Amino acid sequence: MTSLKKLATTAALGVSLAAFSATGFAASVKIRVQSVIPAKADEVHMLSEFAKDVSDLTNGEVTFKILPAGAVVGVKETLDAVDKGLIEGGFAWTHYWSGKHPAAMLFGSPVAGAGVGIDNIAFLSWFQYGGGRQLYDQLWQEMGVNVKGFMLQPVGPEALGWFKQPIKSMDDFRKYRFRTPPGIPGQTYKDIGVASVAMGGGDILPALEKGVIDAAEWCCPKPDSVFGFQKVLKHYYLQGLHQVVVNADLYINGDVYNKLTPLQKKAIEVAANASLSKAMSYRIYENGKALKDLTENHGVQLHDTPADYFKAYMDAARASLEKNAKDNAFFAKVWESQKEFATIAVPFWAGAQASNASLGKAFADSLKK
Repeated sequence: MTSLKKLATTAALGVSLAAFSATGFAASVKIRVQSVIPAKADEVHMLSEFAKDVSDLTNGEVTFKILPAGAVVGVKETLDAVDKGLIEGGFAWTHYWSGKHPAAMLFGSPVAGAGVGIDNIAFLSWFQYGGGRQLYDQLWQEMGVNVKGFMLQPVGPEALGWFKQPIKSMDDFRKYRFRTPPGIPGQTYKDIGVASVAMGGGDILPALEKGVIDAAEWCCPKPDSVFGFQKVLKHYYLQGLHQVVVNADLYINGDVYNKLTPLQKKAIEVAANASLSKAMSYRIYENGKALKDLTENHGVQLHDTPADYFKAYMDAARASLEKNAKDNAFFAKVWESQKEFATIAVPFWAGAQASNASLGKAFADSLKK
């Protein structure tokens, strides 16, 4: 693959940021956004809706061109390419960049709800009103990258995953080579004795078919079915802790972003806030339809996750969080903010959700009769 250094010499040819007029107003801006996932993914569909909202709000002044994974650089080089201006934008889950800074996980995928009971809705409350957004902006400075980030899509809670045979305990679970996310969520599986293998979404089905792995998680019923895991595995478990909260984000090169007018910046901010709600709403319905299709038309059997999984994973997750907090000051700062938020918000939200969950389960159980 062409190196980032070589691409940097020709990057100017691909930048479509219009020259500023004498009055200082930008005429038009075209931002190429390379995703880390294929164009058929639901995340890309919602990203396209966000792009349309921005274009509509700016009367076509700011447009986005969505590029599939690998269009300009490799998936693992996406953030670096945005930083260097090889592409104007990127789209990924921020925990993908945990190798650059461990605190990236606390924004993209805070393992086991940050160990303090935060779900995706509570996470958005922390992000928007509990100080999370300010810490998120600081993350890029801590990483040393020239990037402006926007959180767009709450994804969680994600399913535990797919298995060849039913698992009744952690002993059964440990028999499988299991695809997991990168970073701390995947490492936590290793810490509890699961043979964790990290790989990209597009590689999972071929790896299952070849026997490289024999169990896997990716996301939720709709994205999982798009990848076709039901062709190989038939036993599905919804309840997992590794990614109760997951968020997909947009990254814009800092120089490109800083040249936008205040109105254009506000349009992106407003569209991003709208996307947080729209993406969650979209996923609830789409995942519901997909789960119904999987169980009724593809022979998929839905199971409850073994009870001993939850304590084993939570204990390991807490130990990992505590270790990272001791080793990194900014990680500790973000996690402390999440814990302080949780002491206030989680007792209310968990209590309220308990009745909602019981109500929903009673209706779901009635459908089985």
